[in-house]
Parts: sequence; C-alpha cells; structure tokens
Amino acid sequence: MHFKKLIIVFSLLSVTLSFSAVSTQEQNTTTKVKQQEIEQLLLQKKSIDEKILDNNIWSKIYSNYHTYIVLKKQSVSLDAKIKRLEKMRKLTKKQEKQLEEYKRTQVTLASKLQVLKEYEKDPFEKFLAPPFIDKVPHIESPFSVIGAISYYEKIESDMEEYNSRYVSLSLILDKFKEKQILLRNILKLDPKNKLFIKENEDVSDQIKTFIPIIEIFQTSRNVHSKKIDEIKFNLKSDIQKEVERTMSIGAIILFFIFMLFLIKYLVHKYMSDHERYYMINKALNIGFVVFSIFTLLFAYIENISYLVTILGFASAGIAIAMKDWFMSLMGWLTILLGGSIHVGDRVKFVRDGVEYVGDIVDISMLRMTMHEDITLTSYMVNRRAGRMVFIPNNFIFTDMISNYSHAGLKTVWDGIDFIITFDSDAQKATQIAKEITKKYSKGYTEITRKQLNKLRSKYGMRNTNVEPRIFAHIESYGLKISAWYLTNSFATMTLRSTISIEIITRIQAEKNIQIAYPSQSIFIDKNTQGTQIMPDEILPSKEL
Repeated sequence: MHFKKLIIVFSLLSVTLSFSAVSTQEQNTTTKVKQQEIEQLLLQKKSIDEKILDNNIWSKIYSNYHTYIVLKKQSVSLDAKIKRLEKMRKLTKKQEKQLEEYKRTQVTLASKLQVLKEYEKDPFEKFLAPPFIDKVPHIESPFSVIGAISYYEKIESDMEEYNSRYVSLSLILDKFKEKQILLRNILKLDPKNKLFIKENEDVSDQIKTFIPIIEIFQTSRNVHSKKIDEIKFNLKSDIQKEVERTMSIGAIILFFIFMLFLIKYLVHKYMSDHERYYMINKALNIGFVVFSIFTLLFAYIENISYLVTILGFASAGIAIAMKDWFMSLMGWLTILLGGSIHVGDRVKFVRDGVEYVGDIVDISMLRMTMHEDITLTSYMVNRRAGRMVFIPNNFIFTDMISNYSHAGLKTVWDGIDFIITFDSDAQKATQIAKEITKKYSKGYTEITRKQLNKLRSKYGMRNTNVEPRIFAHIESYGLKISAWYLTNSFATMTLRSTISIEIITRIQAEKNIQIAYPSQSIFIDKNTQGTQIMPDEILPSKEL
C-alpha cells in the first residue's frame, strides 16, 4: 500500500515536471516572437525617423522650439532654487558650493536661451504667412506686357513654393502619426519600457502642436490660392487684349511703310528733277513719322502715363528722317547743359578753310547766330567783317570752335613781331618791347591773374604766368623780336595799334637800333658802263 502511494506521487511529480518544461519552452518561444516583432517595429520606426529628419524644416523648427521650452523650464526651476538658497541666512559649505554651481548653470542656460530667443513666440508664423502680393501691373502698352508676364511667373513661383511648404508640413504630420502607431504597438509588446513611453509622449506633443498649425495653414492657403487665381485670370485677359491691339497697330504701321516705299520708288522712277525728288523724299519721311506718331497717340491716348514712351518712338523716327535737325537739337542741349558757349561770347569758327571771328548774339534750338567783328583775322585773312554768320548747333560735334571769353576769361594773348639788324643793340630792343607791352597790358594782366586763380579749381592749369613775354629769334636777314602780351579779346586791334606805334617811336629814337627789311642794292660798273643788280639783301633803313 505504501509502495503504491510512492508510485502515485512519483507519477504526479513526473507529470508536473513535464508540464513545467513544456510551459517554459512555450514561454521562451513567445518571448522570441515578441522580440522579433519589436525589432521589426523598431526598423520601421527608424525609417520614419530618417524621413522626418531628412531636410524637413518643420521638424528642425519644432526641435529648436521644444529645446527652448525645456531650457526655459529648467531656467525657471533653477531660478527658484537660487532664490531659495539666497534667502537663507546661513549656508553650509555644501549649500554654498551648490549655489555657485546653480549660478554657473544659470549663466549657461541664459546663453542658450539667447541663441534660441527667436523661438520664444510662435516659431511657425513666418512660414505660415502667404507670400506678399506686389501691386498688380496695369497693362497699358506693349512694354507693360513684359512686366506682366514676369509678374505672372513670379506669383506662380511663389505659390508653388508656398504649396511645397504645406505638403512638407502634411508629410511630417503623417509621419508623426505613423510613428505614434508604431510606438503604441511596441508598448503593447513591451509596456514597461520607459524609453518608448517617453518617446510616445513626445510624439503625442508634436502631433498636438502640428494639428492646429496645419489647419491654419490650410485656411491661409485656400484664401491665398483663390486670390492668386483671380489675379492670374485678369492678367491673362489683359495680356491677350494688349497683344491683339499691338498686332493691329503693327499691321497699320507696316501698311504705311509699304506705301511709303512704293511711293518713293514711283517718285524716283518717274521724276528726273533731283532737287524736287530730294524735297519730296524729305516730305514723305516727315509725313510718315508724323502719321505714325498720330496713330500711336490715338491708340494709346487714354494712357497719358505712357505718352513719354510714345514720344520716344517719335524721336527715333525724327532722328532717322531728319538727322541734321536732330543732331542740332542734341547740340543745343549740349551747349545749354555743358556751358561751353554762351550768348555774348567771342568765338572763332573754321569751316572749309574759312575763318570767322565774332560775337554770339543768339543761340536757338537749331543754330547759333554770330556777328562778325573787325579782328586780326578780318584784317589778315578775310578782309571783310560785319556779317551775320549762322552756325548749326551740330557743328560742335564735328568742327573746332574756339571761345575767347569762356568762363569769364575775357583776355587773350596777342603778339607783335619786328626785325632788327644783326648789329643792333638786341638787349635794348627787347627791353623797349617789354616796357611798352607791360605798360599798356598792366590792367589786363591783373584781371587775367585773378581769373586764372579761380579757374585752377576747375581745370588742371599749370602755366599761369600772365606777365608779357619777349622772345628773340635769328632769322635769315635779322633778329626777330616777338612781344606777347594780354589784351581784351573784344578789342585786340586797338591795343595792338597803340603798342605798335609806341615801339616804332621808341626804336627810331635809338641810334644803335635799326629796323631791318627786304631791299635791293644796285652797283654801276664805270669801266663797262653796265648795271649789275645784286640779289636781295637786308639793309638798315638809314642806308636806303
């Protein structure tokens, strides 16, 4: 009986051990399956994390924003601890050391918060705001079509960029939701894992943060999209109308051009009078330009702001049809703005080898009027004066014009030359010339000196010597004395005459100075009773 009990107990124990082994084996199998499922979920989670962090501005902004919030909480908590320790009357060494540590940490946190200060308020606001819409261009001419097309492309580009921001925000929100589902599945398999619990809470906070943001974004995008669609529709309509009007005007002008060339061809073919052909050709060119201008004016008469542009086209036509007139107008503008010539200035103008010197009495849009005066040029070259000379303004671009009275400088250098014999007292002659020129040009010298000092600030003038200059040069039949002095540019002949008479009078009074001039000597041979004429030579006046 006792033996049977032992057998029964042994049998029960064997069964229990076998069931325990089976249970342990099943439990190990279950643990391995869970571990495999967790590993698969972690791989999926890793893939989602990579997509979230892969060049997504929203996750970066949120990360900085979350960091700022965490640091702010730490700073507040640390401030409370510091204040609590500072309020204590007596601190232990350990507390003093702890207070110092808190303060150092507070300084570090303050620096970090300063760096992340832009995330203090809503960090997503500037990314949610739609692109700024500039003033819509008003299409009034062909030129404004180019600006309108550029504006159209710009608002489309801005809208695409804005939509891409919305897509990226939607994508990251979806990824956060997928990540939340994975974390919950992981927690079902491993509910006590603190790391996954904390990460699940963070993802939930991120989703709560982004849901209202995307709702606001969606509303702003819808409103902005409707506004952009309206602008694009209006722009397309205005561009189409302007293109049609431009094509109509272009067709009319092309017809005018065809008729112009046809008439020119017929006139050139059947008209033999070249002068009349030239006049008719000019009239046709002017008529075409005027007709084109009026066509454009009537087409764009309501667009007053573009009248200047139309006149620009008209100016181009005038420049082609009436080149000389147009250049004269440009010359007139150059004269007015440049200030090189004014009414009242004495000028010298050379054209085709003929010299004209006189005073400017009028400057019109096409020409300058000059009154010719009696000058050294009139005396030596033209032998006439008093004429009214009309100078086209465009000559300032092609011809040399000398101004004797520019910038208030109303004096010029004039010179008198005379020749003395080689045996004359050259030193005395030059002294006489210098004394006389200095005497009569003294007033002009002082005036010129003051004026040149003023002009030195405007022009790079180096040689500003205004005293009379005397030069002596050896010529083939005597010593040539050249006396240069400053004189009134409007009365050079008067002072020249006075100085010439004074020099001759003084030299005639000197016995050792003789004026030299060309002469002939005749020798009579008494033996042959012939006459021999020697070559020209220079003799003193006293020998003749």
